[in-house]
Amino acid sequence: MTTRSEVDRFWSHVVKGPEADDCWFWTGAISDDGYGRFWVRRELGQQAVRPQRYAYELATGEPLPPSTLLLHSCDIPMCVHASVNLDVSHVAPGTHRENMLDRAQRSRYRNRHTLRLGLLSRQGRVQRSLDLRAVILDHGWQPELISAALLAVETTHPRLF
Repeated sequence: MTTRSEVDRFWSHVVKGPEADDCWFWTGAISDDGYGRFWVRRELGQQAVRPQRYAYELATGEPLPPSTLLLHSCDIPMCVHASVNLDVSHVAPGTHRENMLDRAQRSRYRNRHTLRLGLLSRQGRVQRSLDLRAVILDHGWQPELISAALLAVETTHPRLF
């Protein structure tokens, strides 16, 4: 059962971009895999849920079965931009197979061929999420700083463009 204070607490940890297609960033707890974590009370006690699942269930009014994954179109683990309109939503329900196909199509896996592309390790993904959260908490929605955090580039680093 979702309570009003739980929903308010959830949204207090979300920073939405000004444009309709911007990410909505989770600024609450970050798990050891770089994804967010949101604590809720349920009949059996307190449990952690993925914020993107919580946002999706709020948007659609439908709980997702545990076997259903949410695939990120933006490839940012901290994004919780969920909508019933899948043209706008950054997360969409899918199967494990669809997630693996999406991962392969976007070259988001590590092997001997992709290591040189600079793909993030699990630890790297966690650090990127922590850095992104820190930027958003310290500066709010600042596209240049968000971009720098996502690319793991120091803001003092000279830019070509």
